[in-house]
Amino acid sequence: MDERMESKPAPAKNRTTAERMSPRELVVTRTVDGPARIVFEAWTRSELFKRWWVPKSAGMSLLSCEMDVRAGGTYRLVFAGYNGSEPMAFFGRYLEVTPHSRLVWTNEEGGDDGQVTTVTFEERGGKTLLVMHELYPSKEALDGAIASGNAGEYSETFEQLDDLLLALRTGAGTS
Repeated sequence: MDERMESKPAPAKNRTTAERMSPRELVVTRTVDGPARIVFEAWTRSELFKRWWVPKSAGMSLLSCEMDVRAGGTYRLVFAGYNGSEPMAFFGRYLEVTPHSRLVWTNEEGGDDGQVTTVTFEERGGKTLLVMHELYPSKEALDGAIASGNAGEYSETFEQLDDLLLALRTGAGTS
């Protein structure tokens, strides 16, 4: 089941890879330039998250970002749609929150077709290895996500995370 999908080429040190591990599992990895504590904050503080999560090339914007990051807490992201279409909401709940090392959440907007996402943060010499594991309810649900191109956007999204981390290190990202 080892089906690899390479995202857009990026510098070798920060290459994003997406790999289908089973009929229902997709694993995305990337090493980002920042300590786990700061990277975790970029995933859990709405004012930071909304600055990097949406790929600029997608032509969408994040209208609102509500995050209650604790086990049992919820999140709700509302995106401006393509070409004036109605806004789209994505929402779910956090199942596990282990500061600086692990997040697990549900994706409930699709009903029973939502995946469970686990992200781990492993610090390595001032950089952080991100491993994002998505477990879909069926092979068809993962096939649909891959066909839609969502898996290919992770490279751009994580490049934007790198840009945010650089801005935070240099003081340009504080407000």
